[in-house]
Amino acid sequence: MTAALVGAPPAGAAPTGADGPTRTYLVLYKQSAVPSNATDTVRDAGGEIIAAYDAIGVVVARSGNSGFADAITKDGNVEGASATDALGVKVDGVAAPAADEQAPELPNSPASDADTLSPLQWDMRQIFTPQAHAVTGGSRAVVVGDIDTGLDFNHPDIAPNYSPADSADCSSGAPAPLQPGNDRNGHGTHTAGTIAAAANGAGIVGVAPNVRIAGIKSSNDDGFFFPEMVVCSFMWAAQRHLDATNNSYFADPWLFNCRNDKAQHAIWKAEQRAIRHAMNQGVTVVASAGNESEDLTHPGIDTTSPDFPPNSEQSRDVTNACVVVPVEIPGVIGVSADGHNQQTDNDEGPDYLKAYYSSYGQSAVDVVAPGGDFFFGRNAEAPNGLVLSTWPANRPCTRRVQETTNNPTYPTAVYCYLQGTSMAGPHVAGVAALVVSRYGDLQNPQNGKMRPGQVEQYVTQTADPQPCPTSVSALYQTVTTSLGQPQACQGGTGHNSWYGNGQVNALHAVTHDTGGNG
Repeated sequence: MTAALVGAPPAGAAPTGADGPTRTYLVLYKQSAVPSNATDTVRDAGGEIIAAYDAIGVVVARSGNSGFADAITKDGNVEGASATDALGVKVDGVAAPAADEQAPELPNSPASDADTLSPLQWDMRQIFTPQAHAVTGGSRAVVVGDIDTGLDFNHPDIAPNYSPADSADCSSGAPAPLQPGNDRNGHGTHTAGTIAAAANGAGIVGVAPNVRIAGIKSSNDDGFFFPEMVVCSFMWAAQRHLDATNNSYFADPWLFNCRNDKAQHAIWKAEQRAIRHAMNQGVTVVASAGNESEDLTHPGIDTTSPDFPPNSEQSRDVTNACVVVPVEIPGVIGVSADGHNQQTDNDEGPDYLKAYYSSYGQSAVDVVAPGGDFFFGRNAEAPNGLVLSTWPANRPCTRRVQETTNNPTYPTAVYCYLQGTSMAGPHVAGVAALVVSRYGDLQNPQNGKMRPGQVEQYVTQTADPQPCPTSVSALYQTVTTSLGQPQACQGGTGHNSWYGNGQVNALHAVTHDTGGNG
């Protein structure tokens, strides 16, 4: 392990003071370092360390002492401690240098879009990935981490690009090898296919079919993301110097994380430190905006969290002092979702309608990408309006496509149709991977092949501007925000709350064609 990620120390004396069920805690230190006496102080408080992340001053601990949090915060080095075991967020989604300064160190090759299910991928054609693939399908030197429910890395469209050395199971709060059958939800395998399904003649083709994909399991088997898992995942991505991560979830038990809430403070700040540390190590972070049809810039009421255990939701007022993690962390590329139907009131198109469920916000959304829309996105090219991607063969899927293979150990390859901002984010993560492939530098003196800020500029400055619709469908009036208000698009064509800088364009990104937008 490197200094950025310190494993659990050897077991010492058993913790004392157990008087209740064992719980998991995040312990946040005031400094971005874990003190040398942390093992002793945690044990004296009645706990034991599971993982210590020295670079950000965070410890994952377990304790059966009901007074553990109070006891550990008596240590003057500790800023806060929060229990996490009863908290989690269930995954959504069932719903720079100039262009002629390409670094020669990264090998690139084009890719085709002639796989058997490619005709069903309206989403890829909408953002011009076939045209981008004529330039590059990505580089084998580039690795994208999919922080999600896990990865069926034996799927025929995933296996050619799977990077086992860069993959990890963070479901304990400390990284462990990713085992076969780890994705018992399916969501992670779906997002990974959109990013990097191989162009191998069968199934689908991902946005970046030549790059490698790392599965980072950051949830339990029911698809609930717990804070210690998220911290572990970003620390792992930082240690491995992954080029980008996709994050199609909320990283904290609360949809909105309020800075002055004592119960939330240690959790969201630990996550924020981990995300920033990853970005400082060259990791471009892409995050989905969420499926609550909420204006994240002007929130009102949070009625959805915490959503674990079931029926524990609280209704509380939220303000601009409350943020969504990771999408509202500065430097993260925030993504809203659109469908395949175009605005009918604009002659300059193609401009697409925001998906009815997609959250949005002037300060949260940088670009929009196809996430599918069962109501607004159905047409001849997209009969059900949903996004097709890879799926574990042993998981249920309401709308599935399957193909037989020539592999006796994996006889049937399954693909599932879903909608959600969870489906939009991976498109942008794939485009980020293509950008790094095309313009990254293996000899960059800074951490990473390409700084996240540069990648963000390439993605946002080459997006196709999408104006706010001048006439809004009645469904935007009936699917309201948490305050019961109609969804409203604010801003101009160059940047607005629904579409950010516009719809991501893979071809423009790999050719750095700003079209006058950058």
